[in-house]
Amino acid sequence: MHDEAGLLGALDALGITHEIVTHEPVFTVEESAGLHDAIPGLHSKNLFLKDKDGRFWLVTVEAHARVDLKALPGAIGAKKVSFGKPEDMERLLGVSPGAVTPLAAINDSGAAVSVVLDAAVANAARVNVHPLHNGATLGVSGADLVRALTAWDHVPTIVAVPSIALDKQD
Repeated sequence: MHDEAGLLGALDALGITHEIVTHEPVFTVEESAGLHDAIPGLHSKNLFLKDKDGRFWLVTVEAHARVDLKALPGAIGAKKVSFGKPEDMERLLGVSPGAVTPLAAINDSGAAVSVVLDAAVANAARVNVHPLHNGATLGVSGADLVRALTAWDHVPTIVAVPSIALDKQD
């Protein structure tokens, strides 16, 4: 499994420009809100999911998006999805809850996890993600994120991830 140094080396080997900012560990989007003003770019959140057929999915969206989990399977070609177990995340991606990142695909040598990027993430001039832990934020272009994932045999599915309107009540 790669750690931050291995990840940064892999990005460097691909010629991918990145910027890293260290900070106190953050575990939720709410905890990271103060960083959003200090670090430019699109901030992300990640959902580790498992579908009814046992397939794993890592979905990356803009930090404040409210993903419609009922509509998501149709958009990504999955069966009904639910949140994956932390032990599966750690086994497959080498990260723990609070440190999930699409860059963790580098640790999924068996390609057991399908990566989905919201189109806004894939097209961002700068997207901010964790570098395999939650004590730093790594900025990279959306295009370079796609390039890295592709190099690591995780060609991402890029879609407009369905979201729930903020005024909609469940």
